[in-house]
This record gives sequence, structure tokens and C-alpha cells, in this order.
Amino acid sequence: MGNVFGQLFRITTWGESHGGGVGVVVDGCPPRIPLTEADLQPDLDRRRPGQSKITTPRKETDTVQILSGTFEGQTLGTPISLWVKNEDFRPEAYSEMATKFRPSHADYTYQTKYGIRAWPGGGRSSARETIGRVAAGAIAKKILRARWGVEVLAAVTQVKDLRAPLDVESVQTEQIESNIIRCPDAAMAERMIELIEQVRSEGDSVGGIVTGIARGVPVGWGSPVFDRLEADLAKAMLSLPATKGFDIGSGFDAIQYTGTQHNDAFRNVDGRVHTTTNRSGGVQGGISNGETIYFRVAFKPVATVMHEQDTVDAALQNTTLKGRGRHDPCVLPRAVPMVEAMTALVLIDHALRHEAQCRAT
Repeated sequence: MGNVFGQLFRITTWGESHGGGVGVVVDGCPPRIPLTEADLQPDLDRRRPGQSKITTPRKETDTVQILSGTFEGQTLGTPISLWVKNEDFRPEAYSEMATKFRPSHADYTYQTKYGIRAWPGGGRSSARETIGRVAAGAIAKKILRARWGVEVLAAVTQVKDLRAPLDVESVQTEQIESNIIRCPDAAMAERMIELIEQVRSEGDSVGGIVTGIARGVPVGWGSPVFDRLEADLAKAMLSLPATKGFDIGSGFDAIQYTGTQHNDAFRNVDGRVHTTTNRSGGVQGGISNGETIYFRVAFKPVATVMHEQDTVDAALQNTTLKGRGRHDPCVLPRAVPMVEAMTALVLIDHALRHEAQCRAT
């Protein structure tokens, strides 16, 4: 229930933050795709904790193992099972949370819904669940790149009120990965890092925006009405922990334009139809139009802060709670590979659905 994503390229994630491990089952991957752990590990390394001074100090290698679905380095077309062992877990840091609900976490809602919860580290609601998504997304990214020439990337473009410019047509992965905040603007990246360090020293947290980009998506992916491409992207992004907002193309800024100003005019250049502007964000009528897809995802400040806050306990009595354990002061740098993964999972699913429906045409 609620652990499966996708239709033809389908993933099921499993595991809790402080259990034996976390993982994913990928079903619907085409056969004969070259695939080893080495294809998956780089994105998991970008997501893992302890990678820099502005992430949680929890020490995990997040080493992935392929348990099924491949033979002699190629996919079989059967379910691919991926597993990452939990190594540096400390449930004792969360003992007080066994009887007290952390503000703005899933503790109260999980307890009320299920009558039980894995309180160490948040259990299933922990961002550690996203390991499975990132591993599956790495498979999707590889297929998209090899079969359709689609490039998927993401970058941090805002931390609190610090905004960085971004050219979605030209930005490269090397620019994004050149600093620990994953902002391609070097000068603004330094200011963002300083802000995060300051907030962390005060026992607090901060949020911001990750911009997702998909270049080279052909015309025709997506479906009308309920399975619109931007609708599935929105669901994918808002299913990530700590997300609070999604917009695509001009997004909420569209209200500042008139229709004449906002419309993306079509032109035929050397036999290829393209738009002179891209305020639609690469999607029109729920279907990709061949232009670059770009969107923004807003992430809230991390809910765990090192300050005493009002809450209630399991008996619903008023009490207070101060954050403990190891936590990110800002999720953004580790959210970049998560946004890329969910983008790729949406696109590969729609690519396969498009082929199945429209191959004859």
C-alpha cells in the first residue's frame, strides 16, 4: 500500500531507517541492458550521508548489491532486487521519541494510523527510504540516455532567500558537482554553504529549491487528463520527504503575464518544430513537446532542530522535546540525486507506455 511507483517500469521500495537495510525491487526493466553495481553506486554516493560538512555525519557507505534480475552483467527482463545494508544506526539516540512525537514529523500520524511505528530514525518515513529510489533511478537514467539520448540532471538553485541563476539549456553536471551544495553558480554556492553552516551552528535548519531538468525528451511522452506528464512529475516530486511545492516551466510566475506574453510561439526550423520560448517547461496538454523539461521542487527546513519544542506524548499529554541524533541542517545537496531519480523513473515509465501505445503509428 503506497510503496509502489510506476506502471510499466515499476518500483517497490522497502526497509526502515534503523532496520537491517533498505532496498527496491524494479519490475519491467527491459532485458539485455548492461548493468552492474558500478552503474548504480555513483548516484548512491551522491545521496549518502556523511559526504560533506553540511550533511548529517551518519557514516554509511550505502554499498549496493544486485540480488536478482541480472546474469553475466545484463538485465534478464525479470525483477531486479537491490539491497543496501544499514551499518551506522544508533536507535538509542531516539529513545525519547518512542513515547514523544517529534513536531512536523510523521510520528503522530503513523502512530494514529497504524497503532505502531518504528520510532528509531523515523522508520519507514525516514529519507533513508530514498536509497531504493535513487538506485532504481540510476537504471532508468542509463536506459534513457542510451536508448533515447535523454539527459536528466538537477541542481540547487535556492537556499532560503539566496537565489542562483540557472540556464537549463547549458548547465552541465560538472558545474553542479563542483561544490558540496550542488549549485552551479560558484559564488552563490559559497554564500549558501556559509548560510547552512551558520544555521547548523545555531541548532536549526533551512530549506530551499532544487530545479530538475530533462533535455532531449522527444515529442509525445505523456497522456491526456489523469496521466499528464507534469502531473506524474508532480506526484513523483511531492512523494519525496520534506517536499512542499512543485511548479513547472513558468509555474506560479505565469500569473504575471498576459496570454500573449506567456504563449510559446511555434516555428519550423529546418524541418523541426520548436518553440521560441519555453514557459511551458517542455510539456503542453500533458504531453512532452520536444523542448527541455524543467521544474522546481521546494524543500522545507529539516524538521529536527536542536531546540526545545512543544509536543505531546503517546498518552496525548503536553510535554516538550529537543532534537537529538544526527541530522542534515539542509536536505538540498542530498535531494539533488533524489530529484534526478524520480524524474528518470517518470520519464522511463512514460517512454515505455508511449512505445506500447503508439508503436504502430
